[in-house]
Amino acid sequence: MKYINDITRFSLLMSILILTACAHDHSHEAGDSHDHGAHSHHTSAHGDDHGHADEAHADGAIFLTQAQMKTVSLQFGDFSKRKINDFVRATGTLGLPSNAYTSVSAKASGFIKSDKKYVEGSYVKAGVTVAYLESADFIKTQQAYLEVKAALVFLRQELARQEELVAANAGVLKTVQKLSSELNVKIATLKGIARQLSYLGIKEENIAPDNIIASIAITAPMSGYITSIEMHNGMYVEPSKELLEIVNETHLHLELDVFEKDIANVKEKQKISYQVPALGRTVYEGEVNVIGKEFDATNKTVRIHGHLEKERPRFIKDLYIEAKIWLNDQTAQALPEKAVIKDGASSYIYVAKAEAAAETQFMPIKVLPKLTEAGYTMVDLIDPIPDGMKIVTQGAYFVYAQSKAGELTHTH
Repeated sequence: MKYINDITRFSLLMSILILTACAHDHSHEAGDSHDHGAHSHHTSAHGDDHGHADEAHADGAIFLTQAQMKTVSLQFGDFSKRKINDFVRATGTLGLPSNAYTSVSAKASGFIKSDKKYVEGSYVKAGVTVAYLESADFIKTQQAYLEVKAALVFLRQELARQEELVAANAGVLKTVQKLSSELNVKIATLKGIARQLSYLGIKEENIAPDNIIASIAITAPMSGYITSIEMHNGMYVEPSKELLEIVNETHLHLELDVFEKDIANVKEKQKISYQVPALGRTVYEGEVNVIGKEFDATNKTVRIHGHLEKERPRFIKDLYIEAKIWLNDQTAQALPEKAVIKDGASSYIYVAKAEAAAETQFMPIKVLPKLTEAGYTMVDLIDPIPDGMKIVTQGAYFVYAQSKAGELTHTH
């Protein structure tokens, strides 16, 4: 809307200035055709005055009358010292520490069986069953456990009997020693099998001849979002196969790449503002936490890690973000934003002698605009400002319009 208003005002001002100039030219043309001789005499009699006027209104000169300056509320001023917050641009992604990722795999070889309808992006809680794994080996392991457990009962009874015989001088000590050794071996074997079953998720106290199971649960080791699924019903899997990847976004952070030329300005605790273009124009806040110690020679960048504030975007792995790392406040020379006029690839301010006169001549000064904040623009001068000149701080746009009107009138 501001851009449209500026165009409208520019068009109206241009029209008025061109019509005025054209009317002025036609009046001179009429005077020339009706009284050429008188005009020539007048010129010779007052050549100095007209020569001075023509010189003052040479091509490219910009003039405004006192009435015009008052109409557009033109004001003069000077640079002001402003605290302007500069920033460094960076790009990157939303990242997570290595312990925020977990892979879910089968604890043994077997076939996948699942009635769960998980898809990528689904949220799961720690401990929930995501699938079942079936294998005949589970049955054999439980069977071996029960057999060793039963053998232990017999060995303990037999060892006790033989010890009683030896105590009554009716038994053989060697037999007691042999049974004791066999008992220790069976105990070790039972504990080993129990450990295997516990690893598979089969509780030792639940194992019984009439309660042997053929499948075990595959559970989520932590709460989070599923980012990949590599399994389906009937699929044969090995323990080395990753079935799911789960991401916990509790410790979500920024991973930004800062160019070599900017890294010296970046410090810990500096504020970060960032956007996720794919998710909209919302601006989120963060803070520089860790400055990386490794330089990427290919991209000429250094990795920066940043903490996020409470409000954060929805996490999607590897999604591109754009960020600004805000540097410490600095004092710089600045002008009101509207005092700086952009014309093509160049930018200008206008200066003049701020003294009362029938007409005031304005001069463009080329500048290099930098950061704009709170209505003020930090600028560097490319051309020097002549002594005694003041800067147009309000109404510069109308001075610019007058310069364009002068170009069009000259063409006419």
